[in-house]
Amino acid sequence: MTVPVSLPGLRERKKQRTRDALTRVALELFTTQGYERTTVDEIVDAVEVSQRTFFRYFSSKEEVAFAVQQMVEERFVHALGQRPPEEAPLDAMRNAVLCAWDTIGEAIAEVVPVELHLRTYRMIESTPALLAVHLRRSTEMEETIARIIAAREGLDVDEDPRPRIAVAAFSGVMRVTGQMWGRGTDQSLEAIRALTEDYLDHLGPALAPHWRERER
Repeated sequence: MTVPVSLPGLRERKKQRTRDALTRVALELFTTQGYERTTVDEIVDAVEVSQRTFFRYFSSKEEVAFAVQQMVEERFVHALGQRPPEEAPLDAMRNAVLCAWDTIGEAIAEVVPVELHLRTYRMIESTPALLAVHLRRSTEMEETIARIIAAREGLDVDEDPRPRIAVAAFSGVMRVTGQMWGRGTDQSLEAIRALTEDYLDHLGPALAPHWRERER
């Protein structure tokens, strides 16, 4: 027996279109004229909705600035939850993030142009107020991931420090990757995905006790 797929109703689709339009306009304004200089009034005027409508979807400018990033993070957490249980923690995180990068482009493009999302990432990194929020969110995400890893390994995250240590090392690589990608000339989705894979491949060797062969 075939189970019919439930499609979103007209009202839900309209709400999603409004939310996506607010996100696109907000990120375009943030990246072209600056986050601090952009007001909620400018965003709602461009979309032709009221402030009340904006605050129905977002609690603040800050929340809309991270709307797509939140989706990317959720995609990674979901991918991590799907990794085979026999994978080692660092392998599971590596494979999850690469799997997420392989499919995230289409998901992002449904909301905003991928190029706009990448510009937003650089804007966040260069805006002190947003960078502070980004670091706080990263800390919260690390705790979420550490608890997932601990559950995979049958550990108590508050008793065994290894999950948090592994996640801290992984997150450090991801932060360096983002910074190096932002300084490069190729700022495409493919470029950050390739750089992510390359840097994660160096995580194991970087943790080795000796980087140079001992003199014989």
